[in-house]
Amino acid sequence: MAYLDTSRSSAMSICRTAMANFATALFTAIIRWNDARITRNVLSQLSLRELNDIGLVPGDIERIARR
Repeated sequence: MAYLDTSRSSAMSICRTAMANFATALFTAIIRWNDARITRNVLSQLSLRELNDIGLVPGDIERIARR
């Protein structure tokens, strides 16, 4: 009769799941940070008139980038 130790495999499964969730959250945070950085840089290059044409003022750039 074979003995199968399931406690170790389920603990490893939980550990792998936690690590995968952490990696996914980290990857998502990096993508959001990069998107905000690119948005901030592009909007900062626009002139006051161009910002006004799209209904923004320079003070709106940071708020828009954080969305």
